[in-house]
Amino acid sequence: MLLKTSLRSFLAHKGRMVLSLLAIVLSVAFVSGTLVFSNTATSTFDRLFASTASDISVQPPKSGVGGEDGAPRGKAATVPVETVRRIAAAPGVKTAVGQVFTQDSTLVDPATNKAVGPTSGAPTLTGNWTDTPRNSVEITSGHVPQGGDQVVLDADTAKKAGLGLGGKLRVITGSGTYDFTIAGIATFKTTNPGAALVFMDTPTAQRVLLGTTAYTSVEAFGDGSRSDEQLKADALGALGGGYQVKTAAEQKEENSKDVGSFLGFMKNAMLGFALISALVGGFLIINTFSMLVAQRTREIGLLRALGGSRKQVNRSVLIEALILAVLGSTIGLGAGLGLAAGLIQLMKAVGMNLSAADLQISADVPIAGYGLGIVVTLVAAWFPARRAARIAPMAALRDHGTPAEGRSNVVRTVIGLVLTAGGGGLLVLAAKADKAATGGQYLGLGVLLSLIGFVVLGPLLATSVVRVLGSLLPAVFGPSGRLAQRNAMRNPRRTGATAGALMIGLALVIGASVFTSSVIKSTNEQIDKSVGADYIISGGRTGLTAEMVKAAENTPGIEHITRQQYMPAVFTTPDGKTTTEGVSAVSPTFTVDFKLPVKAGSADALGQGAIAVGEAFAQDHGLAIGDRIGVDYGQGRTQSLPVGVIMTKGNSLFDGNYFIGLDTFGKAVPVTDQGNDAVAFGKARAGSDVAGTLAALEASFKDYPQVNVRDQAGYKDLVQEQVNSLLYIIYGMLGLAIVVAVLGVVNTLALSVVERTREIGLLRAIGLSRRQLRRMIRLESVVIALFGAILGTGLGLAWGITGQQVLKDQGLETLAVPTGTIVLTLIASVVIGLLAALVPAFRAGRMNVLAAIATD
Repeated sequence: MLLKTSLRSFLAHKGRMVLSLLAIVLSVAFVSGTLVFSNTATSTFDRLFASTASDISVQPPKSGVGGEDGAPRGKAATVPVETVRRIAAAPGVKTAVGQVFTQDSTLVDPATNKAVGPTSGAPTLTGNWTDTPRNSVEITSGHVPQGGDQVVLDADTAKKAGLGLGGKLRVITGSGTYDFTIAGIATFKTTNPGAALVFMDTPTAQRVLLGTTAYTSVEAFGDGSRSDEQLKADALGALGGGYQVKTAAEQKEENSKDVGSFLGFMKNAMLGFALISALVGGFLIINTFSMLVAQRTREIGLLRALGGSRKQVNRSVLIEALILAVLGSTIGLGAGLGLAAGLIQLMKAVGMNLSAADLQISADVPIAGYGLGIVVTLVAAWFPARRAARIAPMAALRDHGTPAEGRSNVVRTVIGLVLTAGGGGLLVLAAKADKAATGGQYLGLGVLLSLIGFVVLGPLLATSVVRVLGSLLPAVFGPSGRLAQRNAMRNPRRTGATAGALMIGLALVIGASVFTSSVIKSTNEQIDKSVGADYIISGGRTGLTAEMVKAAENTPGIEHITRQQYMPAVFTTPDGKTTTEGVSAVSPTFTVDFKLPVKAGSADALGQGAIAVGEAFAQDHGLAIGDRIGVDYGQGRTQSLPVGVIMTKGNSLFDGNYFIGLDTFGKAVPVTDQGNDAVAFGKARAGSDVAGTLAALEASFKDYPQVNVRDQAGYKDLVQEQVNSLLYIIYGMLGLAIVVAVLGVVNTLALSVVERTREIGLLRAIGLSRRQLRRMIRLESVVIALFGAILGTGLGLAWGITGQQVLKDQGLETLAVPTGTIVLTLIASVVIGLLAALVPAFRAGRMNVLAAIATD
């Protein structure tokens, strides 16, 4: 009986639940689509790694000083050629081949002088062609490289660059520039992870990529008589200690971990925004069922008068919600498959060839999808269901009847004030915290409590804020404005819940905008204050070779070039502790081009064999000027350096950096073993045209398309572009939550029109025109949207400002409030309100007056 009643009620009001259904569909689709895409990508890469991994891989020993292999930029760690023979002689080994592979080359089309293949993200892998039982690619046209002037290029890169057999390809490595002819095209057997692949013959690869006769690894394949673990043990026994030997399973795990770090970040970010959308959707569902319960007061009262218990009424509403949740989740799962297919196509556009035919729908997809949809819907419907159960049988004799809410409003107000005050207090503590980690914890909890507090206080705030927002409406729009103001204030709980959904999305938008604006402004001010160089020169993955630096130094108008080289190292401080850090070795002109934020000591000490460390590092290890730090660069190359400069913390350009002079570095590491420069800085000659010199400097690098040259303004633009890219992604993700919030405004207005059918009929009967009626509904919608926008702006500002204060000592020194974004947000809220009211206003205007008056 209860189930039949719930089904009849659901079907009778199915049109009023469409928007709530859509909110569930969107949230579940986002979650399930993210999981399917992540599972598909992970499965694809797992198959690739499993099908191509050797039984054991012998790799160079770890240096112990950080980085992948501890090698400087442009220098690859190697194993001796003799290693191949020793591994091949081990029992159970069928084949052993020496491989040469590096990831820091740049490919150039000589005809256009443009870079070929990815310049960021996926790597460019350059190595030797070898025939192994598990090659990841096969030559589909042409032949293997023969001689020192031929290469094989992967098919995807060749297609994108418009290159083919017989075409020319230039390879820029850490040791120089080399021209080749494309002799073959290779196609991936499984999937292309987005990398560009170039193969040479082994002697050429050793000469061009390593500068020595050696290998970067030895790959061995067994004959089946011994397990991979036994092969590994035998290899370690034959080689002695120091080498890294990894089984196929270990190689797969390592590769999957590298890919998984990117996919995991993407997956978690998307799931986070999906949960935000689900939270916003919960407000929509609460409003929907609250209004349906209010409109069915007489029906529920009659059910109670006929003997229905409170539990039965409660279950009836929850069963309707369950039906809605199951239906929405089912549709959402289907839509999620479409979203996953779309994400796969997006990955294809950037070079990662995944297949939509291989969608991986594991058990976690329906569990997460149905779990999210059902839990959020039932929790949201529980509040209206509880109110429905309190409807008395006598309500069947009245037009409308809802339980008195005086006591509940008092309780709500007290709880809301406590939560808001607690959240505000935590935000204050976060802003005043001595350590960023502590402040971050306070900030996270403060954001949560203040958000919940504002949601709980929504009805109380609605009465006062809407009265202020709508105060001009009667004077400007007459009766329509007065009615709109009163309608928005009529049910504060409904208005608060509707505006609360919009508030969440806009608060996150404003908070992110404040934070990113502060990052940009702080960085720009630090550049103005600390950077005296006119140009910043970066060489991409390859770094800046000696030829590139020489080209820069010979540019007309350049006074000097300051070099900066990076080398991982292990520090031993006087307190006996060791830490792995990175040392930046710089030219003597570094202190001319940069104004170090000196806390103690003198910047001139860099040219006298000292090291510059940060204030935080000095405090952690009790360092003072003159104390000595042991620096180990690996391979037995060590030196003891006095602390000559302690740099003040709070400048992102220098925080976490350790500087020594290139001359000092050269005393421990010979020039032949040093890597390429990570970056260089140029200073224009006094009196020269800075813009003209920039053009000349760019012309000096015409043969090196991977080199990027920017002046200070250009560097600021780069920082802003990078920050804005992140911000736009956040905006895009939050767009779903805002769409759901807009659906909530539409839903509230639509159900409100149904609820006020008789009232609308009476208003039309006493002279309110259709235009005035539609205007009334539009103005009501605008007031609700503005109310949500104002609350969201206030919360967002509080969160963003606190975030800046938490990171003030980490370089985020300057607060920047994006007034333009705030104004645009308020204007967008008005537009949202107008758009949300279009359909409800149109339906209200088309009502038959007599039929509306006669509505029961």
